[in-house]
Amino acid sequence: QMQLVASGGGSVQAEESLRLSCSFSQYFISWSCVGWFRQVPGKERQGVAVYGADGRSSYAESVEGRFTISFDNYENTLYLQMNSLKPEDTAMYYCAADGWVGSCHQLHRTGDWGQGTQVTVSS
Repeated sequence: QMQLVASGGGSVQAEESLRLSCSFSQYFISWSCVGWFRQVPGKERQGVAVYGADGRSSYAESVEGRFTISFDNYENTLYLQMNSLKPEDTAMYYCAADGWVGSCHQLHRTGDWGQGTQVTVSS
């Protein structure tokens, strides 16, 4: 399983923005979906957004309209642009490219996780 490392997190105030990045191996040339998840201590991971090779993107209702997922095929880098951040967005964010359960647009996967990046939003 590829070991993915998310980066770009930090501490910001509500209504500010952050852009997370996740670099894939330059040898990663075939994929079905890539996505972002987040987790708060004591709770299970929650799907945030996915970008499919089918050209479709899906978002959790809680981030719809505020977050944008994108993938740069040339740089093999996944991004998550987070605007209008809210305190409830505070979590450890992880990227993923495999382990999808059914359609990845259901925002659910199983398997191991790489290194996440912490996002903290204060009011």
